[in-house]
Amino acid sequence: MAPIQYPNGKKTSSSLPSPASKNTVSYGNRGMTLEEDLNKSNEFYLERGIAVIHKKPTPVQIVNVEYPKRSAAVIKEAYFKLASTTDYNGIYRGKYIDFEAKETKNKTSFPLRNFHEHQIRHMEAILTHGGIAFIILRFSTLNEIYLLDAGYLIPYWNDQTNGRKSIPKKEIESLGHPISSGFLPRIDYLKIIDKMYFHDEEEGKVHK
Repeated sequence: MAPIQYPNGKKTSSSLPSPASKNTVSYGNRGMTLEEDLNKSNEFYLERGIAVIHKKPTPVQIVNVEYPKRSAAVIKEAYFKLASTTDYNGIYRGKYIDFEAKETKNKTSFPLRNFHEHQIRHMEAILTHGGIAFIILRFSTLNEIYLLDAGYLIPYWNDQTNGRKSIPKKEIESLGHPISSGFLPRIDYLKIIDKMYFHDEEEGKVHK
């Protein structure tokens, strides 16, 4: 495939990932990205009828297509559009779920520049309409993962005018919930959702 162009007009030599490539990653691969871990976890939830949660595809605008064969098309030029909302959405226990997943190499704070204004406003609207909105944050250097309700993220974002450009890790530890990495699923974030939003008393619950 030809290079993909980003909204700033620059080309990248990388091609769009093949859907089959993600399926070849094993659960034992500790080098998996947060996105890959979450995709595998969501597959686990879906296969067992626990929840229906999917990653939203990044919109792509195709501007140049060639047809070397009548039965085949080759994309020669395309642009990644700016995503309009968050990474994941779906339904669990009758509730709409919407969340963003981010990683950082920082050890003491999570930079707010990892988020965009339209994502914050989107999560704010989800909360207003009674949905569940949150973020999953991975401190990759420390191999620590936290779930933080969007209701805590939004004030930090709005307070950037006072010079705050990140969320201190200590406050994420205090306001959020740690998620342990496992095998099946890799990241059982629904266990945290059960406690936070459905007030399940069984804290040791694991989805099977």
